[in-house]
Amino acid sequence: MAYFAQIENNIVQQVISISNFDAPDPAPSNSEPLGQAFIANVLKLGGTWKQTSYNGTFRKHYAGIGYTYDDVLDAFIPPKPYPSWLLNTETCNWEAPVPYPNDGKSYYWDEETQQWVEIDTPEE
Repeated sequence: MAYFAQIENNIVQQVISISNFDAPDPAPSNSEPLGQAFIANVLKLGGTWKQTSYNGTFRKHYAGIGYTYDDVLDAFIPPKPYPSWLLNTETCNWEAPVPYPNDGKSYYWDEETQQWVEIDTPEE
């Protein structure tokens, strides 16, 4: 299977799958134009379509509806989870301004205080 994301104003609108028969070359550099031609000429779908990798082997992430496509990074970027988080342009992941504690406990992000807050777990 090959997966393609429809992009409008750099935002993913939908993601479709295409049989390997219709986009036969597994290398993204070769199958993308074949898939785009299939989408335009057979499926008759307009717009801009970019191939996405289900396992994230290229374009950083599998495209999801609402993700952003960045032309410069050639990557799909998930929606920003909190206003204070910053994009790591190497991984295309959002990162909190304060690192997640590495003490084995569970935390959630509190945007108001901009810190990780420990999740109280009931004792067994």
